[in-house]
Amino acid sequence: MRKGVHSQDDYEYKIIGVDDELGILDSLKVFLNRAGYGFIGVSDPLEAIEKVKTEHFDLMLLDYIMTPIHGDQVVEEIRKFNKDLYILLLTGHKDLAPPLDTIKRLDIQGYCEKSDKFDQLLLLIESGVKAISQMNLIKDINNELKDTYDKLEKAYLETIQVLRYTVEAKDTYTRGHSDRVSEFSMLLGQKLGLSDKEINTLKIGGLFHDIGKIGVPDSILLKESKLTDDEYSEIKNHPSIGAHILSNATIFKEVIPIVKHHHERYDGNGYPGKLKGEEIPLLARITAVADAFDAMSSKRTYRNSLDIDTVKAEIERCKGTQFDPKCADAFLDILNNHYNEIKEIQEKYKSE
Repeated sequence: MRKGVHSQDDYEYKIIGVDDELGILDSLKVFLNRAGYGFIGVSDPLEAIEKVKTEHFDLMLLDYIMTPIHGDQVVEEIRKFNKDLYILLLTGHKDLAPPLDTIKRLDIQGYCEKSDKFDQLLLLIESGVKAISQMNLIKDINNELKDTYDKLEKAYLETIQVLRYTVEAKDTYTRGHSDRVSEFSMLLGQKLGLSDKEINTLKIGGLFHDIGKIGVPDSILLKESKLTDDEYSEIKNHPSIGAHILSNATIFKEVIPIVKHHHERYDGNGYPGKLKGEEIPLLARITAVADAFDAMSSKRTYRNSLDIDTVKAEIERCKGTQFDPKCADAFLDILNNHYNEIKEIQEKYKSE
C-alpha cells in the first residue's frame, strides 16, 4: 500500500471514476485515497471523455448504465485517442453488463458488480496497477532500445555518407548527382501518389544508388574515351556492389532493391538481373527515370549537357523499352508543367 497525501498529483497512480451517482463517487474517493491511490470523480460521462483527453490517468472505473451515454459508448470514444488507459467497468447487476464480445472489442480489462464493500474492486485495481506497471516498464525498455537503434542507424548512415562523398569526390562532373537523383525521384514518387514511407525510401535510395561505384577503378570511372567491353562490364557491377555494401544493415532493407535494380530496363535488357516490366521494383523504375534524366541534363567527361527538348524527346522515345511508360509519362508531365521545381533542384545541387 502507498501512503496517502493531500495533493492528488502526488499519488503514484491516478484513477478517474465515472458514475452519475455522486454518493458512489464520494465513497470511492474516500476508500481509494485511504488505499493510497489518487482519485477524481466525474458524474458526466461526456465531461469524463474530455478530461481523459487533457489529463493523464492510469486507470478508469466506469459505470455502465448512465445518461446521456452508456459506459460502452464512453470507451468507444476514448479508444479513438487513448489505447492504453486501463478500464474497469462497474455494473449495478451482472445481468446488465455488456456482452463479452463488446468488452473484448473495446479492450475493457474487466468488470465488477457494484457493492457497499469495495474489497473485490480493490483486488481488481491492484491487479490492474501491476499490469500498468509492467506495461510502463516495457515502454521504457522499448524507448531505450529505440534510442540505441537510432544512434546505431545514425552512425551507419554517416559512414555510408562518407563512402558516397568519396565516390562523388572522384569526379567533379558527377558531384551532386546522387542528391539530384534523390530529389527528382521524390518528385516523381509524389506525382505517382506514393505514400510518405515510399517517398522517404526513394529519398535514401537516390542518395545511395551509386554507392557501388566505390568498387569501380578510377581508371574506368574517369575515362574520357569510349569504354572497352571489359571496362563496361566493370561499370555494370556497381549496382550489385552497392547492394552488397548496404546489405549489412537492416535499415537499408527497403533501399537495396533501388540500388540493385536502377539500371534494369523495362524491356528486360538491363542489368544486373535482366528483369522485365513490373518484375522490376516500382521504386527502382522511378529512380531509373530520375537517374537517366540527370545523366542527360548534366555535363559529363565525354560530353556537354543535353538541352531540355532533347532530353524530353529521349525519354519519350525510350518509353516501354528503357523506362516504365507510366513513370516516363509522369516525369514528362513534371518537365512540361513544373519545370521550375526541376531547375530549383539543379541549382541547389549544382555540379562544380
